[in-house]
Amino acid sequence: MGKAKEVSGAQALVNSLAKAGTEVLFGYPGGAVLDIFNCLTDAPFQFVLGRHEQGSVHMADGYARASGKPGVCLVTSGPGATNTITGLATANMDGVPLICITGQVPLSQIGTDAFQEADMVGISRAVSKHNFLVHSADELPETVAEAFYIATHGKPGPVVIDIPKNVQKAMTAATYPERVSLRAYHPECSASQGEVQKLAKLINEAKRPLIYAGGGVIASGAAKDVAALARKAEIPVATTLMGLGSFDEHDPLALGLAGMHGSWAANLSFHEADFILALGVRFSDRVTGKLSEYARHAKIAHVDVDASSIGKNVPAFLGIQADVKDLLRVVDSRVHAAKHGEWLAKIAEWKRKRPVAYKPLHEKVIMPQSVIEAIDRATDGEALLVTDVGQHQMWAAQFFRHNQPRHFLSSGGMGTMGYGIPAAIGAALANTGDPVVAVCGDGGAQMTFEELVVAVEHKLPVTFVVVNNSCLGMVRQWQELFYGKNYSGSILSVKGRAANERLDQDLKYDYLPDFVKLAEAHGAVARRVIDPAKLDSVISEAIRSRKTNLVEVIVEPRANVYPMQPGGQPIGSMIFE
Repeated sequence: MGKAKEVSGAQALVNSLAKAGTEVLFGYPGGAVLDIFNCLTDAPFQFVLGRHEQGSVHMADGYARASGKPGVCLVTSGPGATNTITGLATANMDGVPLICITGQVPLSQIGTDAFQEADMVGISRAVSKHNFLVHSADELPETVAEAFYIATHGKPGPVVIDIPKNVQKAMTAATYPERVSLRAYHPECSASQGEVQKLAKLINEAKRPLIYAGGGVIASGAAKDVAALARKAEIPVATTLMGLGSFDEHDPLALGLAGMHGSWAANLSFHEADFILALGVRFSDRVTGKLSEYARHAKIAHVDVDASSIGKNVPAFLGIQADVKDLLRVVDSRVHAAKHGEWLAKIAEWKRKRPVAYKPLHEKVIMPQSVIEAIDRATDGEALLVTDVGQHQMWAAQFFRHNQPRHFLSSGGMGTMGYGIPAAIGAALANTGDPVVAVCGDGGAQMTFEELVVAVEHKLPVTFVVVNNSCLGMVRQWQELFYGKNYSGSILSVKGRAANERLDQDLKYDYLPDFVKLAEAHGAVARRVIDPAKLDSVISEAIRSRKTNLVEVIVEPRANVYPMQPGGQPIGSMIFE
C-alpha cells in the first residue's frame, strides 16, 4: 500500500470513492457520518440527497441497473443503517452491484448500547454479498477497492462498509491500491473444453430447443451473443422477469416472459422442449410451478457465474459455471446453423391460440393494461421502464415491447413495493439518454412518494405514472381467486373500507390521498386521466415535456393479471380469464 500526505479517514474514503469511479453518491446524513459529509462539498462526484435511507438505496440500485456500474450510497448509523436493509435485500436477490457505506459509533463504544448503535455487520449479513467493519483509517482505501471488486466480480451484489466515527476522524497516509488481490475470493471461472463440446452437441442434436435468458445475460452484457446464437440455430427465447430486454421481443423467435404470469406459448414451450439452455437464471418458484412436472421432457444445460445457483432448484443435465458472454462466444463456432420449422410452427400456433390479451370490462373505464400500451406507443418501445411491484408490474412485463437490456428495471426476487419511484430517479441520473417512465400502483407509490421531490429538485425528466385501481391489486386478485373474495386489508378507498371491503363501481372516484395535489405540492407537473380517449395524449405530452411529471390514471379496479399459473401448480392449471 502506497503512502502520501496524511488526510482524515473521511477524506480518504471520499478520495477512494472517486478513484473507484463513483459518479453519483446517494444518501442521507446523520451524526455518525458528519465527518464524511464535511468532505463531500469538494468531492469530484455528485451527491444526491434522498428523503429516506431506503429510497437512497433504491436510487443507487436503479442507477446500477440502468448504467451497469455499481451504485453507491451513504447513510448514518443506527436507524439510518437499518433503514437500508430492504434496499440491500432487493439488490442482493437480483444481483445488483451496490456499495452501501454506513456510519458507526466509535470502536470503543461498540457493544455498549451507545446512541444510534446497530450491529450492521450482523444485521446485513443475510442481505449482502459481503460486509466490512473498518477498524483503522489505514484500511479505508483498500477496503473500498475490495468492496467495489466484490460487488462487481462474480455474481454482482451489494457490499456494506461500516465505518466507526473515530476511524473517520483518524489520520492516514494510505492510498488507493493499484490492484485488488483477495486471498479467499477468486470468482474468475470458465468452461472446460469438454463442457463446451458437450453443450454444442446438445444444441446441435436438439429437435425442440429453447433458450431461457435471465438477469445473468444482462449482467454479463451477453444480449447480442444470445441473439446471435438464437438466430443461427433457430432457437426460440423465453425470459425471466429480470431477463426482459435481453432478447428483442419484436423478433419472431421471442416468447417473452415465462412463469406465473408468462404467456401460454412460453410456458408450454418449457413443457414440450427436449433441450433448454438456461443462461443466468435461478429457476425461482415463480417460474417453475410444480417442480415434478417442470420441463420433464428436456435436458437442461444451466450456465451461471454463481456455482450455487446451478442445480439448486431444478436438476441440470449439464451444469457450467462460467460467464454467459464468455461461454457463448466460445461455443458459437461449434454450433451449426439449423432450422426447426416444425417446432417453431407449433409455437406459433400456441401464440395464435392463446395470446397475451385482455378484454375491456367497461367502455368508459380505462383498463390498466392499456396504460402500458400507451407508454409503449408514446416512446416507440424505447423508454427506460421502471416499475414498482404488483399487478402493474406484470402488465408492464406483458404489454411493453422490451427490446434492449437495462431498459426494464424492477424488483424481482424480493418483490419490494416502494421500489419504483426512487429507482426511476437513480436510473434518470444514470443519464442513458432514453426517456424514463416509472409505473407504480397506488399502494407502492405511497410507500416512497417522498422521493418525488428529489426528481423535481434535480429537474429530472421522469414521468411517474400511478395506476390507481383503489386497491392493492395483486393482493385483491389472490383474495378474489383463492380466498372467497374476502378483500381483507386490500381496499385503499375510504368508501370501499366502509362497505365491508367489497368492490363496487364507485370506488375509483373515492380516494385518499389526492395524488395530483400531492405531486403538485412536491413541485411536479401533475394531471389525472379518467377518460380512455384522453389517455394517449396525456401520457405522450407528459413524456415529451422533459419535466418531472406525474400522471394518475384511474383504472378498472376489477382487472386481473392473466394468464396466471397458481403457485406450485403445473402448466395445465393456468388461468386465462
